[in-house]
Amino acid sequence: MKAVVVGAGYTGLASAALLAQEGLDVEVLEKNARTGGKARIWEEGGYRFDMGPSWYLMPDVFERFFGGFGKSPDELLDLVSLDPLYRVFFGGTESVDVRSGKENLEALFETFEPNGGRKLREFLDDGAFKYGVAMEEFLYKDYRSVFDFLNRRMLTQGLKMDLFGNMEKFVGKRFSDRRARQILQYAMVFLGTSPAQAPALYSIMSHVDLELGVRYPQGGLAAVADSIRDLAVENGAVIRSGENVRTIEVAGRRAHTVRTSSGDHDADVVVVTADYPYAEQNFLEPAHRSYSKAYWERRVIAPSMFILYLGIGKRLENLRHHNLYFAEDWNRHFRTIFDSPAWPQDPCFYVSCTSKTDPNAAPPGKEALFVLVPVAPGLDDTDEVRESIAERMIEQVEQIVGEPISDSIEVRRIFSHRDFAGEYNAYKGTALGLAHTLFQTAIFRPSYRSRKVSNLYYAGQYTHPGIGVPMTLISAEVVAEKIRREQT
Repeated sequence: MKAVVVGAGYTGLASAALLAQEGLDVEVLEKNARTGGKARIWEEGGYRFDMGPSWYLMPDVFERFFGGFGKSPDELLDLVSLDPLYRVFFGGTESVDVRSGKENLEALFETFEPNGGRKLREFLDDGAFKYGVAMEEFLYKDYRSVFDFLNRRMLTQGLKMDLFGNMEKFVGKRFSDRRARQILQYAMVFLGTSPAQAPALYSIMSHVDLELGVRYPQGGLAAVADSIRDLAVENGAVIRSGENVRTIEVAGRRAHTVRTSSGDHDADVVVVTADYPYAEQNFLEPAHRSYSKAYWERRVIAPSMFILYLGIGKRLENLRHHNLYFAEDWNRHFRTIFDSPAWPQDPCFYVSCTSKTDPNAAPPGKEALFVLVPVAPGLDDTDEVRESIAERMIEQVEQIVGEPISDSIEVRRIFSHRDFAGEYNAYKGTALGLAHTLFQTAIFRPSYRSRKVSNLYYAGQYTHPGIGVPMTLISAEVVAEKIRREQT
């Protein structure tokens, strides 16, 4: 049986490896020159930058995936445990290091408010419970109907899972200090939503980074994608770069050919891991689309990202590997993303400084930074706007590091909406896909299998379980199992 996988990002490579392991003849078609999707490397002037994901979280998901091939992440990757996990700047000049270990975490939260340590312990225990239920009952499932989702355990544990509350209220009831609240809620933006819109279920993310820990694979997250690519090739998959898909040809209810800029590729089953709305609207005739243009227009699309890559010709002592800046009134930034789309004036932002851990990220005595600002999708991404935002972000980074950097910049690159759209065909220039609101969770996310074409499947950040590298690996496992069950 011949399977054609469209896209060689994490999901595409993982799907290819799993299907090839099942004995299918697998061909992967990738429009760009390099595999990895957003997890690519850009090198310039001796600096090396991860262009996409930069956090290695949920190690158990990687262990499960690689374990299915008789391997482990530790034998394939050079993983470094980070401590501190990250540094947080709270507006002004105040900063704290969030260190690993329950005692350190509880001691930190005790400095925020009375009984902060006890409150954090109870919060994390709740998150650990939810995480366990999610891993067993929620994440590795294909929901074909609401009844699949509301199974016996989900019904009996539903109130404890806080499916119907939101993160802002859930955290606000337990913590009064702004700093504590922000640390426990910041990850919602990287799930594509605001704390006010995210289901309280996602308090599991605090368990993920604070208790399961943060690691860094030397070579960046692109090194993880490369290891998955190698597994796919070892199992017989053929990967073709520079293959820009034009159409998926359908006869009756079955896809039979994937047509690219270079030629035709016959297929018994097709797995699309490219941008879901782009693929539906551009690869298929209207009669074969599961979702209309109006459907996608009604969805809550996750943020895009304004990213500034900077090679700095000196060491910056006031940064850690991961750094987060939270404006005092971060709701003002959220409103510009989710309520009234606009470029933010006083944004929250993230700074990755991989050269703190990876000696190959920058020349000796220098730093490789990537400054990331979550922004609304679909904004007007002009050269003038880019330069204005870039200059403002350089000034803000100078404020948190406490020294000038503009005169030490040796490498500089901007990546934003039009780049995500151009490089990855990302809908409205989103960096993430579909936001994790209540009615875009589980059964409410787009289907794995086409409703119109019986051998056409989709996987990745738009499908369940959603956004993030671990989620895309889970998505690949779910779609591979569906294909094994339904097509072989």
